[in-house]
Formats: sequence, C-alpha cells, structure tokens
Amino acid sequence: MVTNTSGKKKTAIARATIRDGSGKVRIDSKPVELVDPEMAQLKILEPFRITDGDLRADIDIDVSIEGGGVMGQADAARTAIARGLVQHTNDAELRDAYMEFDRSLLVNDVRQSEAKKWGGPGARARYQKSYR
Repeated sequence: MVTNTSGKKKTAIARATIRDGSGKVRIDSKPVELVDPEMAQLKILEPFRITDGDLRADIDIDVSIEGGGVMGQADAARTAIARGLVQHTNDAELRDAYMEFDRSLLVNDVRQSEAKKWGGPGARARYQKSYR
C-alpha cells in the first residue's frame, strides 16, 4: 500500500510518499540523518518520537520539499510525515496522540508573511515624517 500526503508551512511545500519497507526515511533522496541543522532533523523526526519506535521499522518514507527556508521546510516535512503515518496505519489513537501533542503535526499552518506596501519600509510600518 502506498500513501501520498503533503504538508505546508509559509512558502514551503513537502510531499511525502509512504510505503511498506525497511525503515528508510529520505528527504529529497538523501537519508534524514544527513539533514544539516540538527534542530531541523529533530523536528522532521518528531512524529516517530510520539509513536512507538517500531512503527518506523515497517515503512519507507520519501519526502520531496520545495520552497521556503530550512525550518519552514522541516515543519512542512513533519506535517507530511505525520499525516502520512495516520493515513497509512489508519489508527485513530495515533491521530489523537498527535493532536494532543501538537495540532500542527496534522494541520497546516496557514499563516503567511504580509506583503510590503508602498509608503513604508515594511508591510505596516510607514516612513517617519519630519516637521522641521
């Protein structure tokens, strides 16, 4: 059985493919152990920490990520993996455990940075006026 899921955070989009296998987790065709900032690696592997460790041994996960920064990509991958695990196992207890731990494991974070507008240096700030 093959399960396809996706996750989003800011401008990063992660697509995960989960199939029965031997426990390999690959991010953009590289093993997850090679993900550079260790914090991003820990964030990506968070769904496995909440579950029993034996869940990872039965499946292979391939994640492809586009856009965003390092931590946005890690958050998107984490959401895609957690959603895929819930769909693949069809386990309501797992879903409840994820929701109790952190809702963003299963639900995309829809917040986006606001676009800069004219008349100021940022989205809402305006240039200062000088009266003298």
